[in-house]
Amino acid sequence: MAETLTIFHGTFVHSTKEEDMAIHNDMVIGVRRGKIIFIEDDTRLPDLMSEYSVPLENVRHLEKWQFLIPGLVDTHIHAPQYAFAGSNMDLQLYDWLKTYTYPTEAKFKDLTYAMDVYTKVVDRTLRNGTTTACYFATLHRDATNLLCEVIEKAGQRAYVGKVNLDCCSPSYYRETTEESLEETKKFIESTISKKNPLVTPIITPRFIVTCSEELLSSLGQLREQYQLPVQTHVLETRGDVDPETSNHLNVWDRTGLLKHNTVLAHCVYMSDEEFDLLKQRGSGIAHCPNSNITLRSGFLDVRHVLEKGCKIGLGTDVSGGYSSSMLDALRSASQVSKTIAIQREERGENYKILTYKELFRLATLGGSEVMGLDKTIGNFQVGKDFDAIVVDPLVENSPFDVFSTDTFLDIIQKFLFLGGDRNMIDIFVAGTRASGR
Repeated sequence: MAETLTIFHGTFVHSTKEEDMAIHNDMVIGVRRGKIIFIEDDTRLPDLMSEYSVPLENVRHLEKWQFLIPGLVDTHIHAPQYAFAGSNMDLQLYDWLKTYTYPTEAKFKDLTYAMDVYTKVVDRTLRNGTTTACYFATLHRDATNLLCEVIEKAGQRAYVGKVNLDCCSPSYYRETTEESLEETKKFIESTISKKNPLVTPIITPRFIVTCSEELLSSLGQLREQYQLPVQTHVLETRGDVDPETSNHLNVWDRTGLLKHNTVLAHCVYMSDEEFDLLKQRGSGIAHCPNSNITLRSGFLDVRHVLEKGCKIGLGTDVSGGYSSSMLDALRSASQVSKTIAIQREERGENYKILTYKELFRLATLGGSEVMGLDKTIGNFQVGKDFDAIVVDPLVENSPFDVFSTDTFLDIIQKFLFLGGDRNMIDIFVAGTRASGR
């Protein structure tokens, strides 16, 4: 007898390579061992239940107003900074780092403190529908191991990075090059040894100012040795642009850190030459609009990034971004797009703003592409993991209202721009209900 599986019956909404938003009504999705094994029209439900010996209690019938969406993908978030998310938003990046960020991150040598913060940030992101997160931790290996343990217990999918920095940071929050490499290698090996397919170590040089080229080159060798993803910050502020350097990405490229699963946060001031190299290497951008506004860094022109053919997703960038919700990231991206449109229109130019369907794609499939996970997650396809959210627009105390004249597209838009965690009544990661709910 075939192994028992779970069937979800109803409407699902996702993105594909061809469509930013595809809506499928009256469908059934079969999930076994966390993977999607079939997607069929619901007329096939009786036959499928018989073929796979599925008991009635293993069929989840969504209400007519409910729908499934893929899990949300946060391509850039600082787990330790959740401790002061929503506060300390009065400074720009470098003063903000010195005044608030480095002192806070230094506290994570205290594992009791680290456990408190990490438990809360993982719980919060999961409840907000973030099934996959790309986390910066701190330079402390023990605390970063603890973050992995918290994530594993909660059932979230994540990349987790022990931060590397060996120069140009406060003396109390800095490593030697040798320490950084030794601690990173130990972290990588301990994480890999647990053989959890949901938690992956990621090479994490903080940004170019805080890392010597010797450290970057050695990290590039570690990346090659263990075949790991990479994350860092690139060209976040106007001050990051070196007028004598035509291609800032060359440093990352020659040190072996610019690969198909490299996640580059921000990229606000990237040149066309750099976009071309980015596309050539297959690296992706984590667009963090809330942070870019809050720290007054600038506006990334996502339309131009898309026209250049580069991969791009969304990130909350907690706590430069004050919200841990990916729906907030989506809304902030919309506002940035419209702000750029206003600026262009004042110059007599036409500008195509991001549509809600494009924004939805950035928050789901786009993010999976940036993290090099699009063969595993990002939408509903046979063979992919079942990372999904059950959305209920009519849940009690919903943050938005539905009216008899609303179309389904109206309801989707209301969820994207007004909805919240209360509307996410069930969240699944690789077919398992996440404990964050």
